Amino acid sequence: MDKHFRESPQGANTARMPIIRQLPVSLVNKIAAGEVIERPASVVKEMLENSIDAGSDLIEVMVSGGGIDLLRISDNGCGIEPEQLELALAPHATSKLADSEDLFDVRTLGFRGEALASIAEISHMTLRSRVASSDGGYELRAQGSDREPIKPCAMNVGTTIEVRHLFFNTPVRRKFMKTPSTEMGHVVEAFTRIALAFPNVHMKLSSNDRVQYDLPPTNRWSERIRAFFGDEIADALISVEHEDEKVKVRGYVADPSVSRSNNRMQYLFLNGRYIRDRALQHALSEAYRGLLMVGRLPICFLQMQIDPKTVDVNVHPTKVEVRFEDSGAIYSRLLHTIRHRFLTSNLVAKAPQTADPTPPGNMQQAPSLAARTPEAESNTSLMDWARSQQNVPTFQPFPNAGFSPEAYRSGNPFPGSRPFPGGPFQGEPTPGGEFSGGEFSGRAPASSPESTQATASLENRSPEGSSASLPIESHHEWVGSTPAVGFQIHNRYLITQDEAGMVIIDQHALHERILFEQIKTKVLSRSLDRQRMLMPATVQLTSSEAAMAIESKAMLAEIGFEIESFGGDTVLLSAYPSILSKRAPEEMLRTVLEALMSGGKKVNAQDVLDELMNMMACKAAIKAGDRLSDPEISALLEQRHLYHDTHHCPHGRPTALFFSKEQLDKMFKRI
Repeated sequence: MDKHFRESPQGANTARMPIIRQLPVSLVNKIAAGEVIERPASVVKEMLENSIDAGSDLIEVMVSGGGIDLLRISDNGCGIEPEQLELALAPHATSKLADSEDLFDVRTLGFRGEALASIAEISHMTLRSRVASSDGGYELRAQGSDREPIKPCAMNVGTTIEVRHLFFNTPVRRKFMKTPSTEMGHVVEAFTRIALAFPNVHMKLSSNDRVQYDLPPTNRWSERIRAFFGDEIADALISVEHEDEKVKVRGYVADPSVSRSNNRMQYLFLNGRYIRDRALQHALSEAYRGLLMVGRLPICFLQMQIDPKTVDVNVHPTKVEVRFEDSGAIYSRLLHTIRHRFLTSNLVAKAPQTADPTPPGNMQQAPSLAARTPEAESNTSLMDWARSQQNVPTFQPFPNAGFSPEAYRSGNPFPGSRPFPGGPFQGEPTPGGEFSGGEFSGRAPASSPESTQATASLENRSPEGSSASLPIESHHEWVGSTPAVGFQIHNRYLITQDEAGMVIIDQHALHERILFEQIKTKVLSRSLDRQRMLMPATVQLTSSEAAMAIESKAMLAEIGFEIESFGGDTVLLSAYPSILSKRAPEEMLRTVLEALMSGGKKVNAQDVLDELMNMMACKAAIKAGDRLSDPEISALLEQRHLYHDTHHCPHGRPTALFFSKEQLDKMFKRI
């Protein structure tokens, strides 16, 4: 008979019953190791966290063979008493929890009591430790589940753990290890996360007897970031800081000119613990909306301090995932903090530091909007385009973020916080920033009759002619503004200057942003014009489109589409947005419905509104190749000062490139 089953009692419905057994400690430890120890980097993470919790201010990591052959972590922490060395390798043994209440107020990096036991079970481990009150240290050796007697050893105060032959008794896991260089890369990442979270700790990392990092303690976090990621990242850092009763946020985000194609350069730390959180990553992306090209993701280094009682860090054995008591509030604070910083920063793209004309970062990947064809636009889904091209001031709500369309229009997207001064999304001043007194100190430049006429001329270039009636209502001084004097080259770029250097402006990108802001003013004030049809048009839809249209009737009315059911899969369209007067209303309705269906059950009208505004601004703006008169150039440059975010077009392309006087002097060999 199968050893795992026994015969069932008389009359039982089944012939065999499973036998319940208490698992041996060795097997329990192997199972735990399978959850916690994925590769050598997992060992480094667990050991470094223990060293930090022990109060160490010096930690050394030595690696050989990518960590598969040898890992040694030494610290100068409090150490372990000799009589507790064996207990330190026992499962679920820890000094960091006393009772169940402590589990809901975790203030250490480790607390599960599984790491040392799991690592010892699948390796040859040597644990040496000395406390300050002892004249010497003590050593305990373990090979799998076997333990040798504890014996004295000579060492300084602290703990040293040496792990050799990792996964020696779990050949399946060892077989899946990558090359030593690949595994070393993961070790470096684990080391980087701890070293970034605790810049006050002196940390060293060596591989195959070669020192890779020797990081002295510092109170300048940017210097530790520079040590890991070099000058390009460090020089692009923009500091952010916010504190309220729920969360304290401090750290850096990178200038939009420096970005990556993945989110691996997003370092979020919660109470010193590196975390990955989709909501916070979403907030970060929303703060950069319109500042990055499609496919590019922001870089950040952010530390958050939250009351440990309001966050659950016991979600996963690796403790990388967490749950917040009020995730919406944390999301809003992070988004608000970064967005405020951008609104008071000069984000004009800087020219490269060499004479190489290729723009830095992701700028060289900016597609030519002038080359976009109507056919290409019609083949792009509305939601995909909306997600990738919307402007930064538009806040995409995350579930439970406390967002409402009414708050969005009022300029106070986050209930409980005071409205932004000067109207929607204009930001409030930060200490030491360019603005003061709670309101923006900048004033819109006075418009001369010639400039007003030129502005009308610019707007009348619109093929649809609808932007000419849109008023300029939002006033925001562009940080690092340039005089409204310049000239055009190649019928594409405008050249002007400011007190610090020369600025080259993309005329289409700048005009597109200006028109977008004007259209948005109309939308936010609920004065979006709609065109009523003399005779309602019958629009034949698919079954799914018709169902979505009727379900979303109120939302469609919000953006200018007025429909009624006409029976079956047909609807009556009686009105549509005037800004789309040159487009077939029936096709635009289908495009909007496509966006609604691709977005899931709950689609925010804001996404669709932003898409329509983006589309209109792009089509109405002057194009590359359009020759401008001198008054038109002056009018365009003057309007640049009337809106925020004019350093980027709604699609994320930079509108200008700045060359400092020092750069120009260097190029001309004056320096």
